[in-house]
This record gives sequence, C-alpha cells and structure tokens, in this order.
Amino acid sequence: MKKNKYKILVLSDMKKSTSTVLKSAVSLAKMINGDIQMFYVRKPTDIVAKENQLSAMRTINKEYPKTEKKLQEIIEPISTEYGVNIQSSFSFGNVKDEILLYIKEHKPDIIVLGKRKSKTFNIVGDRVTDVILKTFEGVIMIADSKNTLDPNGELSLGVLNNVKNAFNIDFAENLLENAQKPLKSFKIIKNSNDLKETENSLPDIETREYVFESNDNALNNISKYLVKSHVNLLCLNRDYQNTKKAESINSSIKDLVNKLNVSVLLTGTGIN
Repeated sequence: MKKNKYKILVLSDMKKSTSTVLKSAVSLAKMINGDIQMFYVRKPTDIVAKENQLSAMRTINKEYPKTEKKLQEIIEPISTEYGVNIQSSFSFGNVKDEILLYIKEHKPDIIVLGKRKSKTFNIVGDRVTDVILKTFEGVIMIADSKNTLDPNGELSLGVLNNVKNAFNIDFAENLLENAQKPLKSFKIIKNSNDLKETENSLPDIETREYVFESNDNALNNISKYLVKSHVNLLCLNRDYQNTKKAESINSSIKDLVNKLNVSVLLTGTGIN
C-alpha cells in the first residue's frame, strides 16, 4: 500500500453518464484513499465553424467560463454529498493528444472511463479508449452507467478467470476489506481437465466459484450471473490476452467489457 494517496483520473465527455461515472470513481477513492481529478477535452471544431483565427480565439475564450461552470454543476453536488474533494480541469484541442499529454504530466495511478452503450465503445472522441488500453500501464476502471458503485454502499466484488493475477495491485487489500463475502470468482474453461489448472483462489478469502464452459454464450451467461449475484465490480487482469489461457475467452478486452453489464477493473499492463 502506497503512503501517498492514489491519483485517480476521470476522463469525461460531459454526457449524461458523467455523474454516474464520477460516483463510481468516488466510491473507489473512498475505499483506497484516492484523490480524484476530472479532465475534459473539447474539440475546437465543436465550438467554432469557419471563422478567421482571431474570431475563433475570441469564441473559444468565451467558452472557458461556460465550461468551468458546467463542470462544477456536475462535481459540486457529488462532492458535497459524499464529502470528497474533486479537482477538475479542461482544455480545448485534439482530444487524444490532450489526454495523453495530461497523463504524461500528471501520472495518474488509475484512469476511470465511462462505458458506452454502443458497440463502438468510444469515449471522449474516436478510439481514445483504444489508446488508453494500449499505452496506459496503470489500473483502468470502465464504469457502467447503470450498475454504479455506491460511495455509501457495500462493494460486491467479482473476479474473472484468475483471482491471484487480478489482485496483483497495491490496493487489493483495501478492495477486499470493503467487499461483501464471499468473493465471487467466474471461470471459463475448455473442459473439466482445465479446472485443476485454474485453481487460484486467494488464501484466507472466502470465495464462491462459478465455472462456465467455453462457447459462444459463455460471456452472455456470465453477464446474467453477474446481475443475478449483484456483482457491481468485476476484476480482470489485462495480461490474460497474452497467455495461453486466453484461448478460453474468444474476445478482446473491449468486446468483453461491452458484453458485461457491470463496472470492470482492469489490472496488469495489457501492453504487448
């Protein structure tokens, strides 16, 4: 466990789901002793059309106080209700470039993204999530807009495929302390012979295990059980894609997250 607070970066697109995503981030922050910074990037083309440079700059400058006010209207009610300080900042420019620059300068430990309903799974600009998954080596939380983590509620924690690897993070103990017991473990296996190879429950942690056969409906079945068992956060190690056992899940990280109606905490680097 680190001595300083964990730095949690919430990337916002200022859509309707922003408040629910922020609440999930607040819940995580309270459990692991984290500081929250919300960052928003707006494309200049969303503000100005075909104007000369001077006129465009004047228009953009007028948008600064409006954007700041909009951010505070989202942040203040949540900050007040849950007693958590939430910092915010924003910029105008290329969305991906500004986000990557922010990450480089501020070095967050955790990035929180909102999950889209659409299959394209994009947030704050085209392919931004792809870039985050490929370049960010820290923990990523994809917050579901409906299955929100309640900052004043109890955590119902689940793990997909490998308990030990999923909890190979500094704040694992904090999550487990705040989670309902038993821990729920979901495994996809090819056949019964694989079951012994995937026995990896944490010692002294009460675990209820659900085993699913690898087929086209495996993730859909798991999604149903997640809802049925009231899991609101599923842990998954991104490195599973680089192992032989990844064959038991015929899906990319993005596809997997889209199919699961729950917030997902991605550990590991996930970088090839």
